[in-house]
Amino acid sequence: MRWLSPNWPKQSKRIERQQPHRPVYMMMSARRRQLQSPLWYSSIVFILFVIAGCAQQSPITAVSVGSYPLFVDDAPTGGLLQAVERQIDYLERLDPARTTTIDRYRFSVREQIDSLRDFTKIILDESDPLTLGRLIRQHFHIFQAAGRNGQGRMLVTGYFEPIYQASLAKQAPYLYPIYRKPDSLVTRFNKQGGSRESGRIGPDNTFLPYWTRREVETGDLLHGYELAYLKDPLDAYLLQVQGSGRLRLPDGSLRAVSFAASNGRNYNSLGKLFVDRGLMERQQVSIPAIRTYFAEHPGEIADMLRHNPRMVFFDWGDGSGPRGSLGMPLTPGRSVAIDQRVLPAGAIGYLVTMRPVLDEHGAISHWRPFGRFVVPQDSGSAITGPGRVDLFWGGNDYAEIAAGHMNHRGTLFFLVKKSATAFDSTL
Repeated sequence: MRWLSPNWPKQSKRIERQQPHRPVYMMMSARRRQLQSPLWYSSIVFILFVIAGCAQQSPITAVSVGSYPLFVDDAPTGGLLQAVERQIDYLERLDPARTTTIDRYRFSVREQIDSLRDFTKIILDESDPLTLGRLIRQHFHIFQAAGRNGQGRMLVTGYFEPIYQASLAKQAPYLYPIYRKPDSLVTRFNKQGGSRESGRIGPDNTFLPYWTRREVETGDLLHGYELAYLKDPLDAYLLQVQGSGRLRLPDGSLRAVSFAASNGRNYNSLGKLFVDRGLMERQQVSIPAIRTYFAEHPGEIADMLRHNPRMVFFDWGDGSGPRGSLGMPLTPGRSVAIDQRVLPAGAIGYLVTMRPVLDEHGAISHWRPFGRFVVPQDSGSAITGPGRVDLFWGGNDYAEIAAGHMNHRGTLFFLVKKSATAFDSTL
């Protein structure tokens, strides 16, 4: 996997940045994103620091007229229309009477579908941004995520679908396995916690936590469940953080792998481990920096990777591309991951932040403000609270660069069609 890191100096203890890199603790992944998402692409760009959402009285609030964004979209509409259509497909599978609360209002699934269809009609009929903005303000409620500070400030990161060198057989240099879902992994509903949990059945028929990464690797506990073998142990680790990706086999063919399950263990941050051990400063942590360190200290790789007890298991993908936690294929540049417990997955979003501009050599020359409509179609274990959003960039070179460096402030709005039947929950 090629990272935009030609200027990273190779130093043994501390690695100084030559140009801004996205901190590894912000990487991922839906996405990145593993408790609920079939992927955690994250980016490679995966979140290696656990980011806690700020406690907010209201995670999303109505926007006053004077604070409306301009609704200028910087990307082609084809991807947007595709993402919206997939969102409608998802919503049509739900109970049409089911409701979602946004600020003081409750919207049924039926109203959310109507909202998406009306939005599509406006996008198809109107290309002038000023008229588009006027129609949106006229026909839609506009809400804003409260952000990390309660004042609308979001932390915006990105993720992408990686490609790794791999083999279906264990033969040098392909020595580091990824696993399919083992038969010993069971999932049950925890009534006390109100959520599903993964584990295994012990000898006395008790439910036990599933084995950790360290236990699996040191005890060879999943022999026979190997799905493929990668060339680099960090690649095998990152693919689990991503939650899905593509494998380039020795014959040149590509095969997709997708999230099947996890061992249910909590995620421990590799980037935070580097900081805690004094190996890097927080702002120095990035995938290229970690690769450089491991290349110079190969004896430390296994132990440091095993600091994270969480494992992800895979299945072969269907070639339709990575799927988000809603089960829909993700659309590059349009699909985002949010905390769907506090922000609405059935509404159109509008994201304002920064994106990189590349020079003729593929290096970042500067950052440019942009705004575009997005569709919440993914989630992740590290994307928590109303102040986090992760943008899926796709699987090309620009996607890798953007996802690997994106770590900016932004704002996120949501649009729902004005409806006479929307219920004001304060009344």
